[in-house]
Amino acid sequence: MPRSIPIGAFALAILFSSPIVWSQEETRTTDADQKRVALTIYNNDLALIKDQRRVALKKGHNMLAFMDVSANIQPETALLRNLSQPQGFSIIEQNYEFDLLTAQTLIQKHVGHEVGVIYRHPTTGEETIEQATLLAANQGVVLRFGDRIETGISPSRLVYQDIPQDLRERPSLILQLHTAMAGKQELELSYLTSGLSWKADYVAKLNQTEDRFDLNGWVTLINRSGTSYQDAQLQLVAGSVHRVTPVADYAKRQAREALALAEAPPIQEEALLDYHLYSLERTTTIKNNQTKQVALLSTQDVTVHKHYELRSHTPHLYYGHSQASSLLKPPVMVYLHFDNTEKTGLGLPLPAGVIRVYKQDSKGNTQFVGEDRINHVAKNDSARLKLGQAFDITGEKRRTKYRKLDSDSFEASFEILLRNAKKESVLVKVAEFIPGDWHILTESHPHQRETANTALWQLPVPAEGQVTLTVSFQTRI
Repeated sequence: MPRSIPIGAFALAILFSSPIVWSQEETRTTDADQKRVALTIYNNDLALIKDQRRVALKKGHNMLAFMDVSANIQPETALLRNLSQPQGFSIIEQNYEFDLLTAQTLIQKHVGHEVGVIYRHPTTGEETIEQATLLAANQGVVLRFGDRIETGISPSRLVYQDIPQDLRERPSLILQLHTAMAGKQELELSYLTSGLSWKADYVAKLNQTEDRFDLNGWVTLINRSGTSYQDAQLQLVAGSVHRVTPVADYAKRQAREALALAEAPPIQEEALLDYHLYSLERTTTIKNNQTKQVALLSTQDVTVHKHYELRSHTPHLYYGHSQASSLLKPPVMVYLHFDNTEKTGLGLPLPAGVIRVYKQDSKGNTQFVGEDRINHVAKNDSARLKLGQAFDITGEKRRTKYRKLDSDSFEASFEILLRNAKKESVLVKVAEFIPGDWHILTESHPHQRETANTALWQLPVPAEGQVTLTVSFQTRI
C-alpha cells in the first residue's frame, strides 16, 4: 500500500531511504569574503581579474568552492595564490563548475533517485506527500511508486531532499588544495575572462571661429561577464596584445589601441611593455549587464584646422566607357585636422574611439555637427575628423579628352569646377585617383603626389566665386 504523509509532518531526512550521495564536505567562499578585487580590462572582450579573499582553511586537504567568479572565465588561465601562507600551499586539482541550478537540472540530477510527490485532496484540500522513484525526466516525468508507475505529473508537484552539490547557484571554480596550516588565509584568484571590454568616446565643442575646440574624453566600460565587481580597482590596457586563437574560435579576444590622460586626470597612465596602462585613482563598482562611463580627460582650446576636400575616384572615365561630356558631382567634404602636440593643447596618447563634434548656433544653442572615428593617435601624431558634406561648396567633374596610345597606355584630360557660395574664400583639397604608372602633361595648378595612384591639388576658391582645375595626364596600366 502506498505511503502518504501529511505535508505538515513531512520530515525529508527520514522519508527518503535512498538519498543522493553528495560530494565530500567543501569550504565555500563568496564575494562577501572579498578584501580586494582588481580588474585589468582590454579593449575587445578580454579582462584579467584578481580576486582577493580571506578564507578559513583546515590543515591538510581542502575542497574549496570559489564562487561568484565570471560566468565567462577561461578556467585554464586560473591561478590561485596564498598570500599569507605560501609555504606548504599547493593546488592538487581544479574544476570549473557551470552546471547551474535550474528547475530542469534539479529534476535531471534526481533521475534514479527518490523524490516526494505532493497530492492535494480534491474535497478537503489537504496536501500529502508520497514517495516515488524518478525514472525519467525527458518530455515529462516518469515516476515509480510502490504499486504503480505514473506519468503526466507536473514537475512543480515534486519536492526534493536537497540540492546536489555538483549543481551550483552560480558559476564556481572548485579547487582541491593542500595547506600546511589551519586558519584564515589570504587567497588571490587570478584569471582571464571574456565579457568585459572598454572603449573611448570623446565630445568636442567647436568655437565660433572654428579654429579651436574643447575636448572631453570618456572611458565606456561594458560588463557582460555574468557577475558584478564591487569597489574594484580598475586598470585599462591599450595596445594590440597577441593571443593564440583556439582552433574552433576564430574571432575572439584581442586588445587594441591606446588611451589618454588629462593634465589633472582621474586616470593615471604608464608604459607597460609596448602598451599603455591606465589606472583609475579611485575604486568603482561595475555591475553585471551594465555600461559605465568614467572621465578620462578634459582639455580646452585645442588648436584645430578646418579644411574642405573633394576626393574623386572615377577610373571608369579613363577607359573609354563614358562620354566626354559626362558630368559628375563628387561631394566636397568638411574635415577638422589637429596635431596631438603640447603646442596645440594636447600632447597625450589618445585611444581609438568616436569623436562627436558640437557647436553653438547664433542663439547659443548647442548643435551636433558631425562625428568620426579615430584610430590610436600617439603623442606628436595628427588626426583628422570627417564631419560631413559641405553645403555651400560644390564640385563638378567631366572628362574632356581621351586618347588610347596602345594596348596598355592612354592620355586623358579632365576638369573640376569648384563653386563657393560662402562670403569668405576657402581652400579646397582635390584628390584624384589616376590608375597605373602616370605622369602629368599639363595642369592649371601644381600638384603633389599623395600616394602612388593619387594626385593632390590645393585650390583657393574666392568668396562667392569659382575656380576650375584642368589636368591632362598620360598613364600606362
